[in-house]
This record gives sequence, C-alpha cells and structure tokens, in this order.
Amino acid sequence: MSKSLSILGGMAVAGVLAAGGWYASQHSEASLITAAQAQEASAEQSAVQTLPDVVLGQDDAPVTVIEYASYTCPHCADWHAGEFPKLKAEYIDTGKVKFIQREVYFDKFGLWAGLIAQCGGDMKYYAISNMLYDKQREWIGDGKQQTIVNNLHKIGLQAGLTKDQITTCMNDEKRAEQLVATYQKNASADKIDATPSFIINGTKYSNMSWGDFKKILDDDLAKAAN
Repeated sequence: MSKSLSILGGMAVAGVLAAGGWYASQHSEASLITAAQAQEASAEQSAVQTLPDVVLGQDDAPVTVIEYASYTCPHCADWHAGEFPKLKAEYIDTGKVKFIQREVYFDKFGLWAGLIAQCGGDMKYYAISNMLYDKQREWIGDGKQQTIVNNLHKIGLQAGLTKDQITTCMNDEKRAEQLVATYQKNASADKIDATPSFIINGTKYSNMSWGDFKKILDDDLAKAAN
C-alpha cells in the first residue's frame, strides 16, 4: 500500500550536498561542495532554518489535508494520478479543503526532484510537483544517476525554468539543507512512517481508497459546519 520510511531521519545532509555538487560538475562551472563542507553542514543541521508550507487552496478552508509523499514513491505517483484530481476538483477548488504537500526524501534522487519542484517558487511548485509524479517512470528511467539528472533537467525546462535556474537550484547548498531539515522536523513531529500518509484536520491516516478518503472529508466538513 505504501513505501515504508525505514530511513526516516537517516538521510545525511552530506549525501544531499554531494548530489548537488555532482550535478554542478556535469552542468556548469559552479564550485563543488567538498566533503568537509558537507560534514560541517551536517553538524550544524539542527540550526538550519526550516521552510514554510506551500498552500494550495484557500487559507480559510474548513478542512486541511497534509500529504507526506516522496517523488520516488510509486504509490505516491499513483495517488496523484488517481485521487488528487478528484480532491482538487471537488474540495480544493471549491474552497472546502486547504492542501499542503510535505516532501519525504528516501534517496538523493527524491531530494533532487524536490530541488526542481521548488525552483520556480511557490507559484510553480504544485505544477512542477505534478509533472514529477506524472512523469515519474520516465525521469527515473534506468535508475542511473546521470539519466535521472538529465531527465530532471528536461522537466525543469518543460516547466519554463531556464538552464541557469536549474543549475543554480540543483547546486543550492542552503536550500538542500533546509529541505532535509524541514522534512525531518515535520515527519518526526507527525510520526510519519510510510508514504503516502495524510494528516486530515490533525488526525493521521494511511493511504486509502477514494471512497474512504471522501467520507473522512465529508464528516470533517459536517463537523465544521455545526
């Protein structure tokens, strides 16, 4: 049903920053991030500023849905292909639900995808995020590092980002630290152990059918109306 978060909190910032440095070495003349810098960043992670949520929908919607998902999780891609369009059309676009996605990183590839999703700012975040889920099998391809990097670069270009923007975002040391720190803080606080997982008006739920999901939303909407 979902992918287990067996490495929750175990993804070192050093690995993330090394990924950004590798990308830069392939796509620009930007300076590489050294192992010493990565270790220092990891040691200072507790002091890293976390990032605010990106909200989709009306701030005053009576029900809030928070999804924890990974760009490399097939079940998350399935949910975004099947259930998310229904949620958006029936609840988000009608002002009933405020939706927030919180990214989970199983591996450096998911983190790289997160850097691409965030590269266009809040206005483009969900559009790029949806592209990453829709094209998940395509950009992961054969699973090789260079293949994934090249394919993420293509998605960024398709989303209207420039080559320079993409290179800058993929080698953004500070942003990588913030994304990992934000993920670890939120997932730990909400006791997330699998993806996709949902927090609906403060209550945690595992992945479920659309019928069950809809019933929870309708029940919470009824409570909010009383």
